[in-house]
Amino acid sequence: MPTATAESRPVPSSSSQDRSPSSSPARKPSSLRATLAAFRVRNYRLYVTSQVLTNSCGWMQRIAQDWLMLTLTGDVAMVGLTVALQFTPILAFGLVGGILADRYDKRRILMITQSVMGLVALTLGVLTLTGVVAPWHVLAMAATLGFTTVVDNPARQSFVPELVGMEHLRSAISVNASVFQLGALVGPMLAAVSIELVGEGLSFVANAAACSVAVVLLVAMRPGELKAPPVVARARGQLREGLATVRREPQLLWPTVLVGFVAVSGINLATVLTAYADRVFHSGAGGYGLLSAMVAVGAIIGSLATSRRHTRLRQLVVGAAAIGALEMVAATIRSQVFFAVLLVAIGVAVLTYLTSSNALVQTTTAPTMRGRVMSLYIMVLLGAQALSGVLIGWIASTFGAHAAMAACGLGPLLGAAVVGTVLARRGQLSARVMIRDRPGRGFVYIVPQRDVRPWLRPQPAAWWAARLAPIRRRRHAAGHHETRPVPAQCAKTALNPGRGPFTASPGRGDASGTLNVGRVGSTHGLLDPRLASRVPPGTRPR
Repeated sequence: MPTATAESRPVPSSSSQDRSPSSSPARKPSSLRATLAAFRVRNYRLYVTSQVLTNSCGWMQRIAQDWLMLTLTGDVAMVGLTVALQFTPILAFGLVGGILADRYDKRRILMITQSVMGLVALTLGVLTLTGVVAPWHVLAMAATLGFTTVVDNPARQSFVPELVGMEHLRSAISVNASVFQLGALVGPMLAAVSIELVGEGLSFVANAAACSVAVVLLVAMRPGELKAPPVVARARGQLREGLATVRREPQLLWPTVLVGFVAVSGINLATVLTAYADRVFHSGAGGYGLLSAMVAVGAIIGSLATSRRHTRLRQLVVGAAAIGALEMVAATIRSQVFFAVLLVAIGVAVLTYLTSSNALVQTTTAPTMRGRVMSLYIMVLLGAQALSGVLIGWIASTFGAHAAMAACGLGPLLGAAVVGTVLARRGQLSARVMIRDRPGRGFVYIVPQRDVRPWLRPQPAAWWAARLAPIRRRRHAAGHHETRPVPAQCAKTALNPGRGPFTASPGRGDASGTLNVGRVGSTHGLLDPRLASRVPPGTRPR
């Protein structure tokens, strides 16, 4: 097969555009029906079943792993180190996993990675149940899982379009997010019960069994019904090709940059919730599982709410800002009840953002480049979480849980400020306050500068003189009378198109606007509406 190149790009769909189409179908399916549309595909039903098992039991293992490390060492920073070792390999080898996902059968890759993950879980479970587990065992197993994730995540992300096609892709992404968070809801509860009754070892054994079932379900899929892209042959420069594709496409570049800011502190709540359960609320493993479950409840609501929405870059910026603001508020709360309620809102904001960002990247990427693009996206996402594990763990150990939660909100807020400023400058956007005749329910809207009325942007007289100088030179060269610049005391009146024989309007290629005037004899005449009829037809204002 010929080598796929970066020119193999899809036709942008409406969901991948920054501006949604003005027209919509006359009849739309219900929200629930649109969310569950991907379940019409048999292979996807098998895939979702495996995800329900592996996500639930995977969360059991994660909770048990974090609590086991805290029990063995008594240091929250060691919990952060465990999380870091599980995600650090993504930083070094994440792009390699994307190349493998583009070159080889993704279903077979998932069979291998699930087998390795099951073996790791079984080993850690046996060590824990026999009472010989040590902290270095937990760290070693976490690192092994990290290297397996390097290959597993790009293959898993790029495998979803092969299961359902582009028609049901957004539905599948929303369902995947819901299933993931359903596991995050059920898994911590099951882990808390098993830890209290038996110990951490049962959670590891359960995850090993779930991985075995996932391999069986992958084998049961029908390969002929998969919508696999063309085979990408082995060639030089494929890594650079993937990076160049992301660099060229704004709807790939800026979601990837923004998710790094968000993930570096905003979405890795495992470490800080451990500190809250242990040192603030003194609720033990059960309290930790409850706090994690509250985040999952909100996340399920958020993932279902985004099943039919079209994603825009500006929506991602607003979503990141909302995550940071909610976490800043959570850092000031001392009541466990109110803190748990706010965690639901944080879960909604986090999953709404992650689902929208993932859908935008998936629908913008060419099928033959999806593995490499998604590997870069996941490398930034999980790599930032690796840094977050060490950073937030150190802050929680040194300054306390409340300071760690406040630090969690800094990353999303900084990312929203940086990326939002860049997008506003490149798109020539500005904020506009509307009190009456509002198109929506808000008061502040982000609109292109060319849409802002010129008289809302008063300029000094020197600015008008500079704008009128080229017109004056052209008319002087054509033999017309000289056009005098607008003096400072007339600038305010000149900005009103209803009070003079000229109009301020946006010029072509110039977002700030230009001023066109007719031939006049004096500055006083310039402001006299009665002289509008004396302007020659060839110099009539626009």
